[in-house]
Parts: sequence; C-alpha cells; structure tokens
Amino acid sequence: MTTMSYIEAVTSALDNVLAEDPKTLIFGEDVGKNGGVFRATQGLQDEFGEDRVFDTPLAESGILGLSIGLAATGWRPIPEIQFSPFSFEAADSLIGQMSRNRFRTAGDIAQPITVRSPYGGGTHTAELHSDSIEHVFAGVPGLRVVAPSSAYDAKGLLVSSIENNDPVLFLEHLKLYRSIKEDVPEDIYRIPLDKANVVRQGTDITLVAYGAMVHECVKAAEELAKDGIAAEVIDLRTISPIDTDTIFASVDKTSRLVVVQEAQNMAGVGAHVVTEVAENRILSLEAPIGRVSAPDSVYPFAVDEHAWLPDASKIVAKAREVLSY
Repeated sequence: MTTMSYIEAVTSALDNVLAEDPKTLIFGEDVGKNGGVFRATQGLQDEFGEDRVFDTPLAESGILGLSIGLAATGWRPIPEIQFSPFSFEAADSLIGQMSRNRFRTAGDIAQPITVRSPYGGGTHTAELHSDSIEHVFAGVPGLRVVAPSSAYDAKGLLVSSIENNDPVLFLEHLKLYRSIKEDVPEDIYRIPLDKANVVRQGTDITLVAYGAMVHECVKAAEELAKDGIAAEVIDLRTISPIDTDTIFASVDKTSRLVVVQEAQNMAGVGAHVVTEVAENRILSLEAPIGRVSAPDSVYPFAVDEHAWLPDASKIVAKAREVLSY
C-alpha cells in the first residue's frame, strides 16, 4: 500500500492496465509528453511509448470518433476529454454512436471505451470547466457513468471500467484530485461497477451522494452526530445505472432520506434517486424526501462559486428539516 492522492491513484490505474493489456491506448489533448493538463498521464508516454500514449489535435469529436473505430477493431481505447463540458463537442459520438453500437450489431461489435474527464467545482476554474454535466449522459442507454469519490475507489473503478466491454464515461472530480489522500495498493485491483458503497453506517437518516458531495455528507453526518443523530452515508459511485438495492435497504432502516448532488436541481441524478424511492419505498418513509443541490442557474464566476455550491451546512439544515417533520 502507498499513500496516493486521487489523481495519483488514477495514474496508477492507467499504468497497471497499460502494462497488463497491450491493446489499451491513451490519447487526448496534451496527454503525452506533458502528462495531461492535471498530470494524470505523467510519465506514461516515457514508459510505454508514443504508439500507446499520444497527443491528438484540439478536437473532441475527433478524439471520440477515433475511439469508436479503434474499439470496433479490437483495441481498448482510454481517451481523455480535458474538461467534461467539452464533451458536448463530441455528443454524437457518446450518445448516437458508441452507446448504441453493441445493440446495433447484436453484440458482435463491442465498444470497450473508457472516456476519462474531470468535472465539478470548487477550484476557481474558467467558464465551461467546472460544470457538472453528468445528468446529460446518465440517461443514455448503453453508456455507463462512473464518478468515484475517493482515491481507492478511483483506481479500482477505473480498472473495472477499462476492462468492461461497454463504453464508460469516467468522471474525476477536480476538487478531489489533490485534496484527498489515502492508502492505495500499487498492484492492480478492481471494484465492481454498478455497486454503491455505504461510507458511514447510521440508523436515523440516509444521505445519498456521489463525487465531492460524499465528503460534504460525511462532514454533515459528523455534525449531526454531535446531537446524537446517526446518519448513514451512501456513495453511489456508479450513477448510471444506479444501485437502488443499497439505497432501498438503507431507507428501510432509517425511514428518512436526503439526496445530495453538486449539479443543478433540474433533471439531475438526485431526481432519479428520489423517484425510485418514491415508487418503491414510499411506505418506508416517515417524512418527505429532502434534496440538496445547486440552483437552477448557469455555473457562476469563480468569486461566487462557494456560495452557489452545496456544502455540509446546507446538508445539515435539510437533514434537520426532514428529521423534524
């Protein structure tokens, strides 16, 4: 075990899979010699050569179009989109092509593509860099969306995503890249996709989140614990498809639920969680479901982002509201 930051865990996963599978390729803007804008691929071109880790032109549509062709001919591409909102430039590749090709070909042509991309706020980036756009792609059939919250999960889930034969949009939260560290194995390991993780056990209320908001929920749970309130915290990890069984089991136990997302409120991942619980566990609930999210507005300029983003204090307030119903 080695203490790694989130981004170091991502690099370790890429190193492991490149070494294990000669059909894996990494490409994108500045991922070669420069190691990517956040240095997630630092040193990999030196280790594996320019044929396996290489730069592309500044063209997201070309990056993902290349990925589709490579995957159809037996390669296992790991393209990087430098910031997740830039994926809109290649939306047809994600929505209209790679997510449908296995269905179109009755399973004859796999699309083992893992699209890595940073997302999320709290780091004072420029416009169209901090947006949370996962809800746009979470509803696309045939496309998995994975958003780990920890260094350990980031490595294990990335390896599982790359080895999976379906396309995966693998979202890495910008704020977590260097703000969290934990012990991570240097050797390759896997964490199952489509399975949520109970980060903190509790009996009084369930907090469901993903990405950076998992850490805010843990902070909120620690604050609630000062008043004797035991909050259970669930990290979705895979946000499409969602592991509803883990959520249902928790709600059956706690009878109260708050769903948290960094993205805007409208049509988000949290809304789907709320719907699933309302349809399947309404009789387990003793209070209306609470939701904490960003406002339905364009992501603000950096000076205002901390007022705009959800945080532990807002989660605590909503939890107390649900508990006092």
